[in-house]
Amino acid sequence: MFDALAPFAWIALAAVFAFFIGLGLLLGRGGPRDEHGRKVFRLRPVRRLFGLLVVALACVSALLAFSLVQFSRLTTDRPVAGVRMVRQADQQFLLSATPHGREPREYTLYGDEWQIDARVVRWRLPALLAGAPPLYRLERLSGRYRDVAREKTGVRSVHALDDWPAPDLAALKRTFPNWLPFVDVQFGSAAYMPMFDGARYEVYLDPRGALVAKPADAPTEAELKRLGW
Repeated sequence: MFDALAPFAWIALAAVFAFFIGLGLLLGRGGPRDEHGRKVFRLRPVRRLFGLLVVALACVSALLAFSLVQFSRLTTDRPVAGVRMVRQADQQFLLSATPHGREPREYTLYGDEWQIDARVVRWRLPALLAGAPPLYRLERLSGRYRDVAREKTGVRSVHALDDWPAPDLAALKRTFPNWLPFVDVQFGSAAYMPMFDGARYEVYLDPRGALVAKPADAPTEAELKRLGW
């Protein structure tokens, strides 16, 4: 776990050590002892200046470590679900969706593409500065047709994902608005990709709260390229 935090964990650790060393130099007791044998407190100018510089360096290093942590969060997608599908008939697929850390669930979808929708809650300062990630609640899974005319006449398929585990902060915000003063915005996000036999996808939530679907294996990626995605 500690190795996964490098290099900012090492920078933060060095900053802590440097801070206490600098603090000791800045405020440490020195000089002659009094009649009771206790050291007389004196802030010698050179030692005091050096200690102040070490403390300042430690603070700068701590800010650097914090910035690296924030940058890592801004470039890291959170896994939401795994998706795989099997073709059952023309424009009909059995889709198996596995919520992150849960058992897979199966849904029948009609069309050329599958789509997943979510409601997202994003934070404002100071929660955002502290690194609080966006929260999401998946709402529905549906099939869609590539052709708009076919979309109007084809068999529709949509499944509610209300039974998927997620915090419903949007409802809590509406009921108790003063309880969540750091909620910045609530919005909907969706991702859709083509359906074909044997396709496998991974769904992620990026740091800004957008759903992203990516191919989960090389055959799926190759087929997407063949289809022009």
